[in-house]
Amino acid sequence: MDMFMKAAIDEARKGLSEGGIPIGSVLVIDGKIIGRGHNRRVQRGSTILHAEMDALENAGRLNARDYQRSILYSTLSPCDMCSGTALLYKIPHIVVGENVTFRGPEDYVQSRGVRLEILHLEECVELMRRFIADKPNLWNEDIGM
Repeated sequence: MDMFMKAAIDEARKGLSEGGIPIGSVLVIDGKIIGRGHNRRVQRGSTILHAEMDALENAGRLNARDYQRSILYSTLSPCDMCSGTALLYKIPHIVVGENVTFRGPEDYVQSRGVRLEILHLEECVELMRRFIADKPNLWNEDIGM
């Protein structure tokens, strides 16, 4: 596992320790973390602050060329909203820790030319499995069920 996915996992653990949903994300440009975040819907009372959205928000305003050479790391397969944001900004590469507990629109994202890399990390799977078992209502709220 590389240092960027480790940073995303650290973010996921931070979110869990704050009482939130354990999903983390980092945005990387030229081998450097530009933005990091974790799911803060619970902590901030937000409807949209998923980990990927938090990482992008924390990166600040970037120009189109910056996004087009970036890599988005996420501990969990990005949902429709987060995938759509990656498509909007033409992020060409998304690295995912796991897609067992939840699978976003991966086929669609790939059909739009995004390189999607699934790492199948048991650590990410276990974080989500434990959370979903402990707080199924909160999880269902997060994914719109």
